[in-house]
Parts: sequence; C-alpha cells; structure tokens
Amino acid sequence: MNHTPKPISIEELRKLRKPLRDINIEHEQGFSALERFAVWMTERVGTAGFFLVIFVWTIFWLTLNTLGPQNLRFDPFPAFVLWLFISNMIQLFLLPLIMIGQNLQNRHLESRAEADYEVNIKAEREIEAVLMHLEYQNELISKILQKTEKDNVEKIS
Repeated sequence: MNHTPKPISIEELRKLRKPLRDINIEHEQGFSALERFAVWMTERVGTAGFFLVIFVWTIFWLTLNTLGPQNLRFDPFPAFVLWLFISNMIQLFLLPLIMIGQNLQNRHLESRAEADYEVNIKAEREIEAVLMHLEYQNELISKILQKTEKDNVEKIS
C-alpha cells in the first residue's frame, strides 16, 4: 500500500491565506475627482431619463424657434445655428467622458476578475487540503481495519 503523506494542518493552511480584498472599495478610492465625474456621467448618460431630457429639450427648442412668438425666437428657422452648436458641444464633451468612464469600469471589471481568481486559488488549496485529509483518514481506517481483521483471525484460530 502506498503511503499518503500527512496532510497540511489547518494552521498551515491559515498561514497561506491572504486576507480578502473589497475590490469595489479599492477601485473607487483610487479615483480622482475627474474620474468620479466621468463615471457619474457615464452611469447617467446611458439612461432613459437622460434620453428623455435631451428629447424634450430638442422638441422645446425646435418648437419655440419655429412656432413661438417672434420676440422669443432666439434661433429662428432655418438657422438653428445655436442649437447645432450646443448639440455638437454636448457630443464633444460627452464622448470623451463616456470613454473615460468605460475605461474605468473595465479596470474595475479586471480587478474583480483578479479577486475572483484569488478566491478560486484559495478555494482550490482548501479543497486540496480536505482531500489530503480524507485520503489520510482513509489510509488510517484501512490500517485499523486490517489490524482488526488480523486480530479476529488470530482469535478464531
């Protein structure tokens, strides 16, 4: 019978353990003010509420400047120059902020994946230790059983 080495003790296993990290907190604490703003903007721009605000504002703008009283029309048809300028500025400002926010979110996802990997390695080590304990116990039980059978045979004879 092959000899199974004595399994690693719980104390030894605990010494190998690294404390678990809260990736969400670590990730958010590393943000600058601009990065916080970019994430805030990224989270809100992709919502139905933001779409509705832009849609209502555009309808208001077009309605006021085409059908409103002459004295309230500040960008009358067919010009709409100010409206086009503001629309372009919104796009120019939002695009880089959204990209920054997405990059930060990707970095967060990579950190979470790394933390998951660490947890998986830890679980694998612990499972391996449990299996080693079970094999060791199995070997001990086999030896006890063999000794008991040998003693029973000697008593009968």
